[in-house]
Amino acid sequence: MKHVYILRSIPYPDQKYIGITANIDARLKEHNAGNVLHTSKFMPWALVTYTTFFDDQKAFEFEKYLKSHSGRAFASKRLL
Repeated sequence: MKHVYILRSIPYPDQKYIGITANIDARLKEHNAGNVLHTSKFMPWALVTYTTFFDDQKAFEFEKYLKSHSGRAFASKRLL
């Protein structure tokens, strides 16, 4: 089971991060502890939304879609 998630930086609300994990709580703690290079300069982070997939392949496909141009537009309009 995988979770595709979107984070928003609290001090820099225009900064968003899309990721995938098996443990959403532990992963958010890693982001907020500064253990993720890409997100450490914009912490702390708040969880905006996540979607759980029982099919790992579908989760990876959805994450890839959200990181695409049309996926970012979808997320901005429907998820953020």
